[in-house]
Amino acid sequence: MRRQILIVGLAFSALIISAGLAEENTYSQEGDRLALALNWHDGSVVADIGAGRGELTLIAARQVGATGRVYATELDPQKLALLKTLAEKATNIFPIQAGVSQTNLPPDCCDSIFMRLVYHHFTKPAEIDASLFRSLKPGGLLAVIDTEPPPGTKRVEGVPENRIGHGVPQKVLIDELMEAGFKVVSASTNWPPPQRVPPNLHCHLPEAQPLKGKDRRTCFVRATHVPCE
Repeated sequence: MRRQILIVGLAFSALIISAGLAEENTYSQEGDRLALALNWHDGSVVADIGAGRGELTLIAARQVGATGRVYATELDPQKLALLKTLAEKATNIFPIQAGVSQTNLPPDCCDSIFMRLVYHHFTKPAEIDASLFRSLKPGGLLAVIDTEPPPGTKRVEGVPENRIGHGVPQKVLIDELMEAGFKVVSASTNWPPPQRVPPNLHCHLPEAQPLKGKDRRTCFVRATHVPCE
């Protein structure tokens, strides 16, 4: 049985958002959008992949309530330590040491999984995608927020050559997730922009030309996973 997948935010807008209050507001916007898109509610089990400092982890923890659970995975030991500090105050947060080729999430544990500006760092995307698939419950949802590689940028060290630059092409991401068993169903261009993004990013949608100038915006790609016949 295939899991569902919701791929969100492939290629970000060219807007640059300053740190501080604007950053906090953007995380709040994205958290609200994710909560709606992934149907977070009291008792939901969610995972934040590459959770970093836990900004979205905390938002998810509030959304799923005391009866819910938020797994927060992180490869970097210092960031993992920050997540463990958060978990001391929010008892529904469960930090997990991530692996290079495994999420280390329990099997069939999550109603939804999301990641923000993380996918293009995977050096073993096929193995990670398979791990994500195993960790989602049947009918679960996955959200990936990432960026198209701007021209002239360098790939993250160790990632596949098809990344082209610092990011991941939308088609590459979709193809890799479909190969793992996920099915994409829709796309739009209205995801909140991330912080400190270079101003030359643009957006590619299937059967559409790159957006330019003031029309640059975030991409929201929706996909679903249906049971095999």
